[in-house]
Amino acid sequence: MRSLNKNFKHIEEEIEFLKKEKNAIILSHFYQDEDIQDIADFIGDSLDLSRKAQKNDADIIVFCGVKFMAEVAKILSPNKKVILPDLNAGCSLEESCQVSEFRKFKKENPDHIVLSYINCSAEIKAESDIIVTSSNASKILDSLPTDQKIIFAPDRHLGSYLNKMTGRNMKLWNGACIVHETFSERELVKMKVRHSDSKIIAHPECPENILKHAEFIGSTSALLKFISDDISKKFIVATEPHIIHQMKKNEPLKEFLVAPGNDGNCSCSNCPYMELNTLEKLRDCMLNLSPEINISNELLLKAKKPLNTMLKLS
Repeated sequence: MRSLNKNFKHIEEEIEFLKKEKNAIILSHFYQDEDIQDIADFIGDSLDLSRKAQKNDADIIVFCGVKFMAEVAKILSPNKKVILPDLNAGCSLEESCQVSEFRKFKKENPDHIVLSYINCSAEIKAESDIIVTSSNASKILDSLPTDQKIIFAPDRHLGSYLNKMTGRNMKLWNGACIVHETFSERELVKMKVRHSDSKIIAHPECPENILKHAEFIGSTSALLKFISDDISKKFIVATEPHIIHQMKKNEPLKEFLVAPGNDGNCSCSNCPYMELNTLEKLRDCMLNLSPEINISNELLLKAKKPLNTMLKLS
């Protein structure tokens, strides 16, 4: 492993030096630790970040998020080097949908097209007809014939929510996000009673028993917009709590409470995969240009096709 022959007082200075030296761009998902969000060039959800990197003239894309997000950046910018601070930063949704089992599922439903949530591996994307995000899924579904049979993967909670919102009857793959399944309905109701002046906002990856209490349901970017547009001064946030860092920046006079887990007072909704990335690992991956995201040309082209279809439809 290389080391810097510079006398920097802070690790942030090392990272800024490396960014200029390597002509790199640093992307951070909303669920990353605050110190990573603060040093990033762009903060956002996975697709938005990848599209910003695609339009940027940087040679190196440093994706502070999880592996599937970095894969999307590579698919959209195949000629750029994409690196991830920790290659073990995976995703419970991705792990819940393995390609061998998914191919069997497809064969059992040959008259269905496949809509896959962007939170999946490149291999699952390659098995899909259209990729969707939590922001554009309803719009894309509305553009499809009402009698079209559809498989939705990998998140059963998002799929169930979309079925309810659009009147569809999609066949759902049985996957879920461990973060959004940690919230307790009982404790959430108790918190709402204690904070009757608050509004509950939730990501659609949450189970139905949480979503039914929410006054607003939306993607990470939609949640951020809502808390600024809404007149309420207090919000209970049912998604990964690191997003609250941006909420506080955008609305410093408003109050944000983390939706509770089963014991009413745990930080169990922190994503353990996102937390694998640290400033030290960010510095090291920029120094060594590793770990790098590599996708074969064949897989890249197959995975890019449903992403392009999504971009056309949305």
